Amino acid sequence: MSETSKPGNFITQIIDKDNESGKHGGKVLTRFPPEPNGYLHIGHAKSICLNFGLAQRYNGQCNLRFDDTNPEKESVEYIESIKRDVEWLGFVWKDEPKFASDYFDQLFDFAIQLVQAGKAYACELNAEQMREYRGTLKEPGKNSPYRDRSVEENMAVFMDMKNGKYKDGEVVLRAKIDMGSPNINMRDPIIYRVRHVHHHQTGDKWCVYPMYDFTHCLSDAIEEVTHSVCTLEFQDHRPLYDWVLDTLKTAHPQQIEFARLNLNYTVTSKRKLKQLVDEKHVHGWDDPRMPTISGLRRRGYTALSIRNFCDRIGVTKSDSTVDVGMLEHAIREDLDASANRAMVVLNPIKVTLTNYPEGKEEIFTVGNHPKNEEAGTRQVPFSKELYIDAADFAEVPPRKWKRLTLEGAVRLRGGYVITCDEAIKNDAGDVVELRCRYDESTLGVNPEGYKPKGVIHWVSAKHAVDATVNLYDRLFVNELPDANYDDKTFLDFINPDSLTMVSIAKAEPSLLQSEKGQGFQFEREGYFCRDLKEDGVVFNRTVTLRDSWAKIEAKGN
Repeated sequence: MSETSKPGNFITQIIDKDNESGKHGGKVLTRFPPEPNGYLHIGHAKSICLNFGLAQRYNGQCNLRFDDTNPEKESVEYIESIKRDVEWLGFVWKDEPKFASDYFDQLFDFAIQLVQAGKAYACELNAEQMREYRGTLKEPGKNSPYRDRSVEENMAVFMDMKNGKYKDGEVVLRAKIDMGSPNINMRDPIIYRVRHVHHHQTGDKWCVYPMYDFTHCLSDAIEEVTHSVCTLEFQDHRPLYDWVLDTLKTAHPQQIEFARLNLNYTVTSKRKLKQLVDEKHVHGWDDPRMPTISGLRRRGYTALSIRNFCDRIGVTKSDSTVDVGMLEHAIREDLDASANRAMVVLNPIKVTLTNYPEGKEEIFTVGNHPKNEEAGTRQVPFSKELYIDAADFAEVPPRKWKRLTLEGAVRLRGGYVITCDEAIKNDAGDVVELRCRYDESTLGVNPEGYKPKGVIHWVSAKHAVDATVNLYDRLFVNELPDANYDDKTFLDFINPDSLTMVSIAKAEPSLLQSEKGQGFQFEREGYFCRDLKEDGVVFNRTVTLRDSWAKIEAKGN
């Protein structure tokens, strides 16, 4: 579905009215402005799809801009990861990526204009005093004792700040607005602070850096953004956005807020995601259990499934929590249609076909996809000794058992019907081998006189490829791990079973030719993809075939 044919939302309604009235001359220019202080997550994917999608819908442009005002927490690694993620999702920005730091000279000049107009002042209150003077949500703030400095004095101090004559935190530049404002963001907010720190783009040129709220609105204005689309937490910052632009008489983009994406069983705070990485609860930002775009990609999520998910949850004005099952449904739907099938035995048990000729081998031609002939076929070898999954055999089967049991028959996927005659056990009483007979007349046809219980997957023991399979599950067991609890933090809800590593898996040989990142449905096991980083035959479970969590939750109720 093209962007223009997708149903609209309250933001498209605003833009439609603007275009009808001739505002902005019918031009639509949006931006995706991440701070390069971490990897992007699924919440950012919604913003990416929205901002780039709006540009596509109206034949406009979307800038990729890094709002890089906090060099202590930023890095080139984060910048490169963000570019990769946006491109992987299928979006292209015009020209080179932009940086707020590209505008530092202009922003400094804007700050000088505010000082000269008596709209900004240098303040030497320390952080604790600043909090005290700021007031509360119920009580107004108090004017700083430095608020009435002359323009000349403020200019002198601001230039000294720029020239490195102050230490970090000694003095700041504040906008002079209203300490009695009911909106705490308007109580003389800081617009510049001293930071003697190397910047990844500007080097050591600056030791003063603009604050985000000052930078963001002016960067939008400099780029002639028409619609500044951001998440709901910036709604209370809009009066400051408007004040800065109105006071400086610049171009004035329209800020429009939408509800950010909140997913259950998920944490999307960048600070908390970084904590998971730093404290080694996960194996890096791209750990397949992480809700980062790079983590989801490595787990096997496709760009299409994420875009479809973002389309389906829509764009709203009020916060809500989306069931992560919707995201899992999106990838199941995509992979069910697109992923080739393969056979992998996760917990192998040996099967010997006692009546199969010694040394004989066959090659079966098996379809790659049951619903898509265009997916082609693959060659699967067959021999006297096979592996099946231990879970597919029961000595004492439960009711309605559809797999192998003593004296019972099953069909091997794409192969013969076999009947089990004997179960060989070790000293501990565990079944280690099954002795079965195959029915030579059942290749592609049903047997006469008896009916197999079901169909199971298998691999030829002689031709099997050793594989490592990572069984990933949700990282948190609590539906709202990020909620405010009296005695617990989100770390207390980490799922101890979020990763089970299977190192004894046996795979059909065709998977040796698979590409990194390629997705498959392992017959009767789930959807998997070959790991993007590991060199061996390593597969990650993307998602189970069915929503097992729905059953768990139903039992809990």
